[in-house]
Order: sequence, then structure tokens, then C-alpha cells
Amino acid sequence: MTRVQQIGVVIGLAIVALLTMLRAGDPGIFKLIRGVTFDEYQRLVPRAFAPMPVRVIDIDEASLREFGQWPWPRDRLALLVDRLSEMGAAAIAFDVLFSEPDRLSPRNVVREVAGIDPSLAEKLPDNDEIFARSIAEKPVVLGFGLSNEGNYRPPVKAGFAFTGESPVSAPPHLGASTPLRPQLEANAAGLGHISLNPGNPSPVVRAVPLFLTDGTQLYPNLAVEALRVAQGASTYVLAGAPDRAGIMTTAKIGDFIVPLTAAGELWLYVTPDRAERYISVRQVLAPEGAFPEVAAAIAGSIVFVGTSAAGLQDIRVTALGENVPGVSLHAQAVEQILSGQFLSRPDWADGLEILVIAVLGCLLVVVTTFVSPAVALVCGLLITAMALVASWLAFLYAGLLFDPLAPIISGSITHFAATSFKILVIDRERREVRRAFGHYLSPSLLHRIEHNRDALRLGGDDRELTMMFVDVRNFTEMSERLAPTEVVAFLNTLLDALSRHVVANEGTLDKFIGDSIMAFWNAPVDVADHETKAVRTALAMRETLAELNAGDAFGFGPDQQVNIGIGIHTGLACVGNMGAKTRFNYSAVGDAVNVAARIESCCKEVGFDILISDSTARSVQAMAVIEAGALPLKGKSSRTQILAVVGDERVAASEEFAALEVVHRQLTEALQSHSRNSRKLISAAKLTAVQVTGALAEFYQRISGRTDHFRQAPEGGEKSAAD
Repeated sequence: MTRVQQIGVVIGLAIVALLTMLRAGDPGIFKLIRGVTFDEYQRLVPRAFAPMPVRVIDIDEASLREFGQWPWPRDRLALLVDRLSEMGAAAIAFDVLFSEPDRLSPRNVVREVAGIDPSLAEKLPDNDEIFARSIAEKPVVLGFGLSNEGNYRPPVKAGFAFTGESPVSAPPHLGASTPLRPQLEANAAGLGHISLNPGNPSPVVRAVPLFLTDGTQLYPNLAVEALRVAQGASTYVLAGAPDRAGIMTTAKIGDFIVPLTAAGELWLYVTPDRAERYISVRQVLAPEGAFPEVAAAIAGSIVFVGTSAAGLQDIRVTALGENVPGVSLHAQAVEQILSGQFLSRPDWADGLEILVIAVLGCLLVVVTTFVSPAVALVCGLLITAMALVASWLAFLYAGLLFDPLAPIISGSITHFAATSFKILVIDRERREVRRAFGHYLSPSLLHRIEHNRDALRLGGDDRELTMMFVDVRNFTEMSERLAPTEVVAFLNTLLDALSRHVVANEGTLDKFIGDSIMAFWNAPVDVADHETKAVRTALAMRETLAELNAGDAFGFGPDQQVNIGIGIHTGLACVGNMGAKTRFNYSAVGDAVNVAARIESCCKEVGFDILISDSTARSVQAMAVIEAGALPLKGKSSRTQILAVVGDERVAASEEFAALEVVHRQLTEALQSHSRNSRKLISAAKLTAVQVTGALAEFYQRISGRTDHFRQAPEGGEKSAAD
């Protein structure tokens, strides 16, 4: 084993130890990943829906339309209890809080009316008393919620018996609850909490706490309390760990034994939401009585009264990703218990997953260090597949929940770290060679060569390119005043600052030609909106040069300003490797290249720094551009329409530019028609242009001397004198 391999093994094992300790701490990200994994398992194989003696009596939108907005007067709820009881409901559980007096009770309404004799109110019926009498001696379970205020805790209507060590401290803590109306609390056959995931920030309800604790007393939830009342059972039998307090394993509720998590939670194994589970309150309270099929569905069933109306805000998310009424999850919990289909995460699951991370991590470190990366990758993929298959089979055939992703993620991190070390240390010579070639080739070309063996051959392809030429104005005059080293320093500062914008806008730097830059877009790879990106590059260069001049970055003093000209043209060109078989450059040639270069050379004549051809302008119409005339270009038989780029879309949308466009259009029309108003319009354009940018002053100053460029006569035709 070489020293480098020894260092790699030590670093790899240290990473494995760190990941193992991280999993042992079980941070929130691991819990989130684990929960999402188990959700996906349920989505692949949800619990099959089967008819069960469990129904949701739904306060749905139709019921609200018929009986009015919620809350309803409790005498109507009393009628609902009477109807359900007459139909033979085994238990009636309300997923509704009754913590306040019924404000719609006649007695309470009269008390709020000024001038009414208080003794009259006492003679009127009280809806809470009516509701309390209705639920008395009936299998009615009322719900209570959790509260952050006070210290009220509801009475417990059932007894508790324990096997093993006491599990009283295992469930989530109940600090206080919402108080129920005293007469309702006293007459209810059972009381259960309605919280589905207290203290859990996840919007997905994956596990429901069947019990809460205040440290000395346990409180059942609505679902198990309804199941207990339906069976006429009086006691919950809870099994704790044989040698450790504060852990729950199972709960016996009448004839049913329910496996629990250590915190007394039931993992929900849900079915897709089904309409068969719901019966509208409107159907139960129909004046002519419920239909026979409704009565048959309620007879012998545990019914939960709750709401699916969106406005009442009791909508939860299941592991299947469905938005369902919260009351349906209480119903599904009872369905799951009745069906005997449970999900379970054994107490030793965490220990097994931690051990797997440690063992497989060590194995991956050894394999990655001593064999080829390909073999190591195959081993990692096999381990990933084995973890996924084992976890899936455990879920599918035994309902066991084992997390495959924590070992997979930890193994991937270990493999990545070990492989990265191998690349960074063992293969550093290869990286040094690549870095050396990077000084001679552009990054895009180097990438192209690395990924395409055919790239190292002579030849090219015809592509539509947007070409750009950038040149320094009066460079020859400037270089005469500078020493050679100063010229080099000046060019390095300027070209480095300007060329950055080409790369930033997905352009390809072709070459530096003395004080000039040649660049193009849409090769070697396709570039969307390449015309726009080229123009944006030119505008960015203009801003950068202004900043360099303002900061005297060239050391010429404030009176010596550096200016550039930029020409842009879009057209067909041949792009590829040009030169000899032993030495060539990736470049572009063709008429489009020549036109762009000629347009750049026109900047001095036009008196503006950014000029584009009409073919480019058609794709950047949202930007602020104005006509600069049809100029004769060397080597072209006809004149070429040129436009000046004033600014971007923000400038184009300004009122000042809109005014300039109007005046400029009038000016070009006057020039085309030899109008005598040309001089007056030039003066007006100068004044209007000042509101947009001072860079147009020279443009309009020179326009009077090049009126031919705006005439309709072709190149070589009769040349009119200036107006």
C-alpha cells in the first residue's frame, strides 16, 4: 500500500465515522428523507380500500348551503345524534370542538338584546342543554384540542393497564387543552384529542399519536376512543418495553391489538380518498328521513362527524399526496385497525441502518482506493440496488419500514469523497496537463475537444453566427506616445475587462488582433437569442469602458479618454478548425465576418460607438436602436443598412427615447426627400438626444455631412448635395 493510498483510506474512514455519527444523531434532513421515502412506498402500493363499518358524516358544501354557515345551532347537532343513534351507529365521534357556548341558542340570543327582562331568557330553551341531553346515554365521543394557554385537562373516561415498564412518559406531551362545555363533557361516553400531528412541522400526516401524556395521565385520541366506545370496552391495555420505561410497543383496545411506535404513534397506511367513505349530513337530516341505503351504511358503524368544506380549514395532506379532510384520517386510522394492515418501524431499525452505513462505508473506501473507478462505481450501484430492494421487500411483504436512502446517501458521499481524493491526488499529473493546455485553448474549445474526438480535424460547418468586432479608436496615435511596455499594460487592462463580457454572455472569443477583439455567438454550441446576447455584450462593454475612464484605470489622466468602436452583424459563416493539420485555430470565416468588420470601421464615420446591421436589428427590436443610414461597405455591391444601439429595453421604454424616435424618424424622412427642413430637424434631434445620452451629439453632428446614406438612390447613383 502506497503512502497516498494509506492517506486515502484514513480520510475515507474518517468520513465514514462522521457520517455514522451524523446518522446516529438523526438530524431533521434524515427524518425528512425517510418520511418522503415511506410516502413513495405507499404511493406505489397504497392500502386497498375495502368496505368497513366506518363512515364520515360530512359537513360538506351541500350541507352548508342547505343549513347555513358553520357553526350550526347545537339543537341541530342534537337532532343529528338522535338520527344516527336511531340508525344504529356503534359510536358517534365529533371531530369538532365545543369549547364555547352556543351563540345561536335562544337563551343566549335574548340575553344580548338590550331591555329584555333577564328572567325571560331563563325560560327559553338552551341549545347546549338540548345537545347534552341528546348525547347522554349514547355512544358519543367528543373531541378536544391542544392549547398553549391555561392548564385545563379533560377527564379520562377509560382506565389504563400496563404490561412491562411504564410507558406513561412515551407519548407527546399535553400541556393544556381546550375546555369543553361542562354538561357536554359530563354526558359524553368518551373524550379524545383531535390533533393529528402535534409538534410536527411537516404538512404530511404520516403517523398519528394515539395517546398524549401530561407526565402522569394518558389521554386517548378521537379514533381509538371511538373504537373503545363502540366495543363497550372500559380499559386500554398498553405494553411497554420489558426493561426500559418510557417506551410503547402495542395497545390493546377491546379485541384489537395495535402496534405502536416508541412514542405511541400509529403509522398510517392510507387508501386513496373514496366517496364511499362519506355520507353528507344533508342526507342524514333529510326532512323525509334518510334513504334506506344511508341507514344501512350507518347501522353498526363507527361514524365520525367532521367537515370537508374548504372554508372550515380542516384539510390535511396524506402520504399519497392527497388533500383530504382531517376527519377522514381519524376514520382511516380505525379502518386500518379493523383491517389489521399495519406499518411498523421496529425499535432496532435505527441501529440496523447505522450499522449498514458503517460497514458499507468501510467497504466502499477499500474498493474505491484499491480498484479502478469503474469497478468501484459498479460496486456502489450494486449496494444501492440491494438497499432499495431489501427495503422495498420488507415494506411489501411485512409492512416494515426501513430507510434505504440514509445508507445510500452516506455511501454515495463516501464514494464521492474517496473518488475525489483519488482524482485530486493520484491523478494530479493529468490535471496539470489539462491546466497547461488551458492556457492555449479557450475553455469552450477545450471542452469540445475533450468530448468530441472528431473535433481535432480540419474543416468547418455553415452556421448562422452573430459576429462582433471591437476596435480601439486612435490606437496608433496613442501607441506613439507610449513605451512598448505601457502599450502592453494598456491593452491587457482594456481587453481583459471587455472580453469578460463575451464569456459572460455565452459568446466565443475568437482572437485578439492587436487592439481588436473578434468574437462570435452560436458556435461551437447553439446559443438561444444570440443576437440579443451580442448586443447586451456591446452595451456592457460601453459601461465598463466608461467606468475605466472615470477611474483613470489606464493612467492617462482625466483629459485622455479611451474610445472604442463595435460592429455587429448576423449572417451565415463557416466555423471550424482552420489552418494546417499540425496546427490550427477554431475560427469563423465568410461574408458575415467581413461585414461585421466593415461595420465596426464605420463607427468613426458615423460618430457612434455601437453599430449593428439590419439582420441583427430584426432580432433586438425591443432595444433602443435608431437608423444610421445605408452605408457602402468595402467589397459589397450594394449599401448595407446600419443602426445605432442607444441602449437596452429600459432605455427603449423611456419617454425621452420615444420623443427622440419621433424626431429621428422625421429627420430620416426629410433626408430621404431632400427636404429643406433637414437642418432644423438635425438641431431638434440634437436637443432631444441630450435627454437620452450625450453619446449621440457627435452622431447628429456628422449626419449633416452624410445625407447620402439616407437617400433611396443606390450606391454609385447620383449623389445629392447636403441640404
